[in-house]
Amino acid sequence: MIHQPNWKEIEKKIAESSGTVVDVSVRESAIGGSINQSFMLKGPDKGYFVKLNQAHREDMFSAEYEALNEIQSTQTVRVPRPYCFGVVDNDAFIAMELLSIGGNDRAGASRLGQELASMHRVTQSQFGWHRNNTIGSTLQENSWMEDWGQFWLHRRLLIQLALAAENGFGGSLQRRGDKLAEKTTQFFDHNPDASLLHGDLWSGNFSILKQGGPAIYDPALYYGDRETDIAMSELFGGFSADFYRVYHEVYPLNSGYSTRKILYNLYHILNHLNLFGSSYLHQAEDMIERLLSEV
Repeated sequence: MIHQPNWKEIEKKIAESSGTVVDVSVRESAIGGSINQSFMLKGPDKGYFVKLNQAHREDMFSAEYEALNEIQSTQTVRVPRPYCFGVVDNDAFIAMELLSIGGNDRAGASRLGQELASMHRVTQSQFGWHRNNTIGSTLQENSWMEDWGQFWLHRRLLIQLALAAENGFGGSLQRRGDKLAEKTTQFFDHNPDASLLHGDLWSGNFSILKQGGPAIYDPALYYGDRETDIAMSELFGGFSADFYRVYHEVYPLNSGYSTRKILYNLYHILNHLNLFGSSYLHQAEDMIERLLSEV
């Protein structure tokens, strides 16, 4: 039997948090994503986007709720307004504004470059965040640290290598990964600010709205080197040339980015290895070799 969420109770919670009557005439599954079930709730005047997962994943949704609010509070890049999260019966859920996506204009991409640069100018005194969250479905540890190189080594690279070992990816990956870990600090000579990051900024987490202008969503937020967002934006297909041109005009990157980009994206490839299996192993090993050749 197909599981049926308790929509009546979920819609009641959305109404309480939004202060409006939730009038749903169409409820349909949303395409995309491998972690959550996603639904679009459409009414005559308003729509909502709802993600569902098992009840024990409520922390994942509470972190996303806080992240969307934190980005929204900067008044820089558009994100869907989050309404509420919680558990109904055996389902954890998060409900947010349903964005009208589907635009495809150069002005929107250029505007994202400018707005993301503004978001990256929002900084903290340390690297991390006040809570852990997830990257995909993997726990992402964000405890504050003062040194960026140490943060990346201990909160990002070593954790993914340890997970890979637990998942059976030992041998060369671990030997060469351990050697890279010993040399990682040599890549950090640019003294970055602790910028507000989206944290999972690939092309699938960005859209141009039908009414114009960009929006980002599905954040894995923390404060860190802004180059990590730009690096990931290049990893899976990349953004448009207009986005990069405007971003670099507004907030140029430091020298050495082309090498650090490989190190930053290694985190995401290792995470994909841990989530989706051996098809990412060769790419991870190749990235490690390229980095070791630089030191």
